[in-house]
Amino acid sequence: MKYRLVYIYYTTMTNYFLYARKSTDVEDKQVLSIESQLSELRSLAEREGLEIAAEFVEKQSAKTPGRPRFNEMVERIQRGEAQGVVCWKLDRLGRNPVDNGQVNWLLQQGAIQHIQTPEHSYYSKDSVLLMAVEFGMATQYVRDLAYNIARGLRAKARRGEYPGPARVGYINNPHTKRHDVDKRKAPIVVRAFELYAEDRSRFEDIANFFSDNSIRTGSRSGSGGGKTWSKNRAKRVLTDTFYYGDFEYAGEIHHGTHTPIVSKQLFDRVRAAMETRGRRQKAHKDPQVLCDLLRCGECGCSITAEAITKRQKNGNVHRYVYYRYTKKRGPCSQAYVREEVLNTQLSGLLSRFVLPQEWGKEMLLRADVFLRVLWRF
Repeated sequence: MKYRLVYIYYTTMTNYFLYARKSTDVEDKQVLSIESQLSELRSLAEREGLEIAAEFVEKQSAKTPGRPRFNEMVERIQRGEAQGVVCWKLDRLGRNPVDNGQVNWLLQQGAIQHIQTPEHSYYSKDSVLLMAVEFGMATQYVRDLAYNIARGLRAKARRGEYPGPARVGYINNPHTKRHDVDKRKAPIVVRAFELYAEDRSRFEDIANFFSDNSIRTGSRSGSGGGKTWSKNRAKRVLTDTFYYGDFEYAGEIHHGTHTPIVSKQLFDRVRAAMETRGRRQKAHKDPQVLCDLLRCGECGCSITAEAITKRQKNGNVHRYVYYRYTKKRGPCSQAYVREEVLNTQLSGLLSRFVLPQEWGKEMLLRADVFLRVLWRF
């Protein structure tokens, strides 16, 4: 009897995830676009006969952990949906020690059996030294790049060139990389300083002045759209030394090479008006007993008080106190309430509650005992 030996080969199909990433950071300046990466990687997978189970596209920097698409890919690899990764370069997977270590660990444990790039193949049986060196170089590149950029920006500031976006009243010149005066908005900014220096305008008035002149939040030049500035933003403009020639950067004060649009004298007048108004408001800000006890029933904001003084033509002066919500949670339909009206409402509410006589006698008795003990000491 003749026997024939038959060899049966069992093969398992290896699935791959395709991962493409590009951020807007300087570190990715020379990296192919997402579309180019996808095209090259698909061609690579077809040439190598790699079965792509899914594609993951990320438009986010890898300097810090927390990329959602990368984390999703890792979770699906841990569930066994794929055993390989196709990417443009190893630094596309990670530029920080956390993600780098996670990929390295999955490769060592065999959860990832193969990482394929156009230039190199990484297998779980390979030495971890090569991958560790490449990941380390990617991480160090980001660290060096951040340090060099910060150093360059500090050097630029010391030359008197502000390393940041242009203020209102200036425009970024793409050719000289400097801040040029905006001929349309600069006179508006100067007039805002003058209005506040006259000590007749509040920050809200200055914000409305900017809005009336088409300078609003999120509006384009001359479009007329956007929202009115907050009073805090108007205050930031009026207290910004950039407008008379100086600016602060990285904790240092520098004299800028840009053209000032406000004189130092006008800036000092604005600051003096702020200090005078601050002292005046502090002197007239009397504590109101109901502020910490009540909240608005509609919006839930705390209640604040505002004292208003009205002078009549015959010389009589009347002082009124109005209570209102603090507006910290947005608009509310409730109107101002005079203190007298609020007192009447509270008295009517409290009149519904009567303390039983037995409780009153007991409380008076205990108070008397407490006072006698206290008197002995």
